[in-house]
Amino acid sequence: MKRIFFVLLSIVVASAYAKEKPFAKYIGRHINNEVADTTLSFSGYTWVVKAPAGQAYPGPNYWNRAYAWVDGSGFLHLKLAFNPETKRWECAEVHTTQSLGYGTYQWQVESDLGAFDKNIVLGMFNFSGNERHDEMDIEIARWGNAAWNNLNYTIWPATGSAAARAVDISSFSTPNGTYTTHRFNRTSTSVKLQGLYGFVNNDDNQFQAVTFNSPKTSISTLAMPVYMSLWLYNGLAPSNNQTVEIIIHSFKFTPQ
Repeated sequence: MKRIFFVLLSIVVASAYAKEKPFAKYIGRHINNEVADTTLSFSGYTWVVKAPAGQAYPGPNYWNRAYAWVDGSGFLHLKLAFNPETKRWECAEVHTTQSLGYGTYQWQVESDLGAFDKNIVLGMFNFSGNERHDEMDIEIARWGNAAWNNLNYTIWPATGSAAARAVDISSFSTPNGTYTTHRFNRTSTSVKLQGLYGFVNNDDNQFQAVTFNSPKTSISTLAMPVYMSLWLYNGLAPSNNQTVEIIIHSFKFTPQ
């Protein structure tokens, strides 16, 4: 009887974990297959604009290099919209040509993130290219369920069989508001992630924070590119059929 109980308990726990975030949809999500590199300059870094020949992960989705640009004020725009020429929804992603390591990563974002449609995903993270490893994520997403929290913090392991799922994940609710600061501080043994009201460079107006202290082997030691992506969960069109555009006022990296 005890054995049956523990088997059932394991199934319940696994099912609850699976509902937290659809990890299986992430396989191969950063394989770009760019036709040709298009780059832009933003916040002192050179960024490659995603431009695959067809559908590519995450999603999978279609990607439009014209949906990522820097305006006259030096702010980065990422847009997700229905393209009347191709008759499909298309997304935007950029990543740095430079790899960054331990230190603080910070984004200042203009958009009402709390009002995102259930199928919209905004990701701000670094990643080595080794799927389900070496990744620190800040994602604004409800993963297709309007009732779910939309601020997701995830740390993927550096090594080992734990690659089947993230080492740590926490989900919170992002409050409505146009201006927010998002950051994580990465060390060899921990990652602290924060969300703050307004554009700040300190801890004033913090609305959320969590520190992951996983075993040392779970925190990547690698220097990695930084990504920003605006995409559709499972490639599904927004349920409200509305274009989404976000403005990143700045990205800042402070080495440890």
